[in-house]
Amino acid sequence: MALFGGSKALAGLDIGSSSIKIVLLKETGKGYRLLNMGSRPLPQEVIVDGAIMDAGVITDTLRDMVREMKLKVKDVAVSVSGHSVIIKKIRVQEMTEEELERNIQFEAEQYVPFDASEVNMDFVIMGTVGGENKMEVLLVVVKKDVINDLTAVVSEAGLNPVVVDVDAFALQNMYETNYILNPEDVVALVNVGASTTNINIIRDGVSIFTRDVSVGGNQFTESIQKQLQVSYDEAELLKKGETVGEKGPDDVGPIMNVISENLGQEIQRSLDFFNSSNPDIQISRVSLCGGGAKVASVINAVEQRLGIQVEMVNPLEAIAVNRKKFDPDLIEDLAPMLGVGVGLAIRKAHDR
Repeated sequence: MALFGGSKALAGLDIGSSSIKIVLLKETGKGYRLLNMGSRPLPQEVIVDGAIMDAGVITDTLRDMVREMKLKVKDVAVSVSGHSVIIKKIRVQEMTEEELERNIQFEAEQYVPFDASEVNMDFVIMGTVGGENKMEVLLVVVKKDVINDLTAVVSEAGLNPVVVDVDAFALQNMYETNYILNPEDVVALVNVGASTTNINIIRDGVSIFTRDVSVGGNQFTESIQKQLQVSYDEAELLKKGETVGEKGPDDVGPIMNVISENLGQEIQRSLDFFNSSNPDIQISRVSLCGGGAKVASVINAVEQRLGIQVEMVNPLEAIAVNRKKFDPDLIEDLAPMLGVGVGLAIRKAHDR
């Protein structure tokens, strides 16, 4: 299966470690309209470090969602992230796309720590390097078993996975659909998921750095659970600002601040790494989305550490939503978590 291939109208299907999100959009000529949307939590340990541990639970959850949403579209776009994904910019001799298609394995082998038979590869030609007869190519490599496991659970649920994308690129798709970027803007797009935080630095519509960090919203829940001696579900409620028994926001605040600091530190490390290799490029703002970014102390921690403007992204900002059909409170609650799903739902046939 081509990593980036595709066909007609697609539903965006984001299978995360703590929940599954499905987004269906319609292109209207003026932009996009939300046709359908659903989200279902997944039990702990169903997905660990990006690997599917319990395919049956995911398949059953997907079937329930399709039935409940009355989803007619069966073609879906899915995405991967984490250690099994390598995204790298490489330089190769100038050649046509067809020639590169034939030579990509040879060109890529020095950058890929896996055997060529174990991976799917795809690429996008970024442009030529002045005066060197070379061109820059964005190389994407994903382990086949990860793609096979993902597409198997989706097919088992009666859906047809026609596009396999990468979380970081889906987020960029979502962001550029909702926000107008000036060519000189350099934006660090940070999606704080449950167990993984995706970072994608974009300049002039091009991804110039991507990284997945193994921290996320689950760390808030786990710390609350451990330190306040409550169940995982109670910790989730406390994380959202609710009161459980005698415990409430005052007990949770200090714990949230510590984890927010850790998260801010991890994001800062990645951006420092980027800055050290690109000293002439100044990041103008950090754009946060994802369930983990809904925690107020995260925005403060990131802003203080980086000294850069931090904004919260709304993946439905420029998408028309019928307020009679969709509960506004539900939309507001879910929107930050729909970044990848919206980006996938925008995918088209055979675009790169």
